[in-house]
Amino acid sequence: MPAPEPRANPLLLGHADAETTILDAIRAGRMHHAWLITGPEGVGKATLAYRFARRLLAGRGAGDTLALDPADPVFRRVAAGSHADMKTIERELNEKTKRMKTQIAVEDVRKINGFMSLTPAEGGWRVVVVDGAEEMNAASANALLKILEEPPPRAILLLVCSAPGRLLPTIRSRCRRLRLGPLDDAAMGVLLGQYLPGLDADERGRLMTLAEGSPGRAIMLAEDEGLKIALLVDKLLADMPAVPVSRGYEIADMLGRSETGFSTFMDLMRAGVASAVRDSVRGRADPDQERLVALRSLDAWGQIWQGLTRLQDETERFSGDKRQAIVAGIGMLSE
Repeated sequence: MPAPEPRANPLLLGHADAETTILDAIRAGRMHHAWLITGPEGVGKATLAYRFARRLLAGRGAGDTLALDPADPVFRRVAAGSHADMKTIERELNEKTKRMKTQIAVEDVRKINGFMSLTPAEGGWRVVVVDGAEEMNAASANALLKILEEPPPRAILLLVCSAPGRLLPTIRSRCRRLRLGPLDDAAMGVLLGQYLPGLDADERGRLMTLAEGSPGRAIMLAEDEGLKIALLVDKLLADMPAVPVSRGYEIADMLGRSETGFSTFMDLMRAGVASAVRDSVRGRADPDQERLVALRSLDAWGQIWQGLTRLQDETERFSGDKRQAIVAGIGMLSE
């Protein structure tokens, strides 16, 4: 079965400590008005936020888990986005370009205050989830800060964020923070077995290695032919630096047929470089990794990784030429 959207996902593994922190706060009756849920992409931050929200909206005691039966009316209404006391703020589709906006708009953030100031329709809490809080622009962030400075009663704000360093320090300081880490192999194995039952053991193991504890990333790689692209990246890095420019164009043309091929390729190329350097420093590198790392100093590899990151970000953010960006990225490695 495919992984459900976070708002409709009843399953969360690997974050027992974070759940316990929330349950303790509910039991104590001292609920902080804003929570910042951080961690790598795809580890379950949004899933935890909606799990937290459902428990508050259900108006029941904490018990020993945040889980709510998927057949419960509160669960179904949150999953459908129709609960009167809950609101989600996130990047939206640009109706003109038919692409997702690059930032969370200030007018959407300003809606939070009016929503949270209303009396809860069902007598409990008003809950707002800001998914991708790091994608707020300066105006959006300042609008949110005003809400945090004078929080309405019986209202909870849940910020889901993969890059907390991009938030204003004054926003971070006004939130109680929950840090989620990568999942261990046992939890990853359970989730991938449920969400990707068609994979054999070797494929699942390879995905777990590539995903580095992020089930969301593993699922994305499986859907975007990540295993095939990973083999392509492995061969590319093993052949460095003897890679002609024509090879870059061949790869770019091959990936051009896929909507997500560019992002997956760049992600895996950066991850391959980072993994090789990390394993070399720890004395765990295989011969191909050692051969690659020996081509440059560690400082130089750090600069290349940053350059690849910047190249990918600017290409995606400004709808740049992906074909040329792939060639340029490979050039950074082979020059």
